[in-house]
Amino acid sequence: MNIQQLYEFCLSKKGVTEHFPFDEDTLVFKVGGKMFALSSLSDWEKGTPSLNLKCNPEHAEELRAEYVAINPGYHMSKIHWNTVDFNSDVSVKMMRELINDSYDLVFKSLTKKIQNEINEIEN
Repeated sequence: MNIQQLYEFCLSKKGVTEHFPFDEDTLVFKVGGKMFALSSLSDWEKGTPSLNLKCNPEHAEELRAEYVAINPGYHMSKIHWNTVDFNSDVSVKMMRELINDSYDLVFKSLTKKIQNEINEIEN
């Protein structure tokens, strides 16, 4: 998966917007105003891309034990976030599943009102 594929995949989800809230380097994807994925553009340029994703705490621990590329979230809550390195032992299919899981966790945490607004806009 390259940066363009990541970008298109994340933006294809309902209600997703892109932001640079921290600096000009950190691309953040949000749904309903809440982050579900972020990545450093300069790391992509250096050839060492990674993606921070929200994760269920128990599942996060399991993933970290199973994959070399999955570590506690860099500059994030180590309980709820993982950093996933690209170009390692996580397949593109698995990366998409992890992105989907992160998006779903954040979407489900939104108020019913915001969830309905997002669903109405997309329909």
